[in-house]
Amino acid sequence: MKEWRQCKNFIEDFSVTTNGMGPPEKALAAAKAAVATIDHYPPANFEPHISHLAEFLWGEEAELYKNCLQLGNGASELIDLVIRSCAVVGAWRPGPTMAQYEEYKRSSEAAGFYRVAANDNSANLLCMVNPTNPSGDYMRIEELKAYIENNCKPGSVVIVDESMQPWVGPHWREDSLVSQGKWRKAMSVEKGVEVFVMHSWTKIWACTGVRLGSVIAPTAAHMEMIKAKQVPWSVNCIALAFLSAAVKDEEYLEYAISFSSATALTCCANRNTWRNTALWRKNVVKELNKYFPAWQCIGRFELRLTLLPDDSPRRTLPFLGVDRYRRRACCCQGSGSRQAGLY
Repeated sequence: MKEWRQCKNFIEDFSVTTNGMGPPEKALAAAKAAVATIDHYPPANFEPHISHLAEFLWGEEAELYKNCLQLGNGASELIDLVIRSCAVVGAWRPGPTMAQYEEYKRSSEAAGFYRVAANDNSANLLCMVNPTNPSGDYMRIEELKAYIENNCKPGSVVIVDESMQPWVGPHWREDSLVSQGKWRKAMSVEKGVEVFVMHSWTKIWACTGVRLGSVIAPTAAHMEMIKAKQVPWSVNCIALAFLSAAVKDEEYLEYAISFSSATALTCCANRNTWRNTALWRKNVVKELNKYFPAWQCIGRFELRLTLLPDDSPRRTLPFLGVDRYRRRACCCQGSGSRQAGLY
C-alpha cells in the first residue's frame, strides 16, 4: 500500500478515522511554534502538558487521578506497555463486538499471548474497543461495567479503548470509564481485575502525524509499573504543545462546520460538533440509500460509525473475523453478511 504522498493522483483519504474538521487551528499554531524549541529535550515528566490533559478529563478532580495518567507516543506505545508490564502471559481475547483489534493482536502476540474466542472468560487479557470501530456498536457505561464484572476472572487485565468516545457528545465523560475512578480502583483492590482506559487523541483532534495517546491505570502502583518500562521523552515537544492547546480549545468541540441538506459544507458558528456529527452521518446514510437502496446502514446515530455493504474489490481482514473488506470513500466491506464499516 502506497503512502499518500507517493500517490500522484491523490485527492483525499476517506479511510482514516479522524475528525473531518481537521486539526484545531489553535493547536496547530502551537505545534508550529514549538518547532522553534527543538534544540531542547521535552520534559521527561510531560509537565505541564499532562496536567492540562488531566484537567480536560477530570476538571476539579484532576489532582485526584493524575497519578494514574500517562502520555505516550500514540496509543500504540501504551497498548504495548500495558500488555508487557501488567498482564500475565497466556490467553488474550477481543471484546464481544467486531472491532479493529490489529494493534492489540500485534502487541499481545509479541508479548507471547495467544488468542482465544471472545466468550472465553479464562483469558488473562481482554481488549475491548468502545465505541467500536468500525461497526459503531456502543455499550453505555453501566452495561460496560456489568460486562467486565461478569466476564473477567480475578488476576486478569482489561484494556478498554475509548478513542472514539468523545464523539458520543458533550456528556462523553459521564458515559465513559474516565468518570469511574472509584470503580476502577475497587475492581483492582476487591476483585483483582485491572481495568485500563486507553485513548488515541489523534482521532478527535485529527493529528495522527504527531502521535499522541494516553492511558489511565486502575491505581498509581500500576502506573509506576508502566513508567518503569517506558523510554524517556517518548512524546516530543511538538506533540506536547499541540496537546496543551487542543484541550483548552473548547470552541473546537462546541462549534463546527455543518452539513447542509445539500452537499455543500458551510461555516455555522451556532451549531456544535456533536450535533453536526449526527447530521453528517444522517446525510451520508441518506445519500447511500438513494444510490444503493438494498444496503443496510446500522450503528448509533450520534457516532460517525456506520455499517454498509460494498461489492467492489476487497482485501482480507482476518483479525476482524471478516472475510473481505474494501475502503472506498468512507467504507470497508464485509462480504457474506452484506455489511461493512463506514467511519
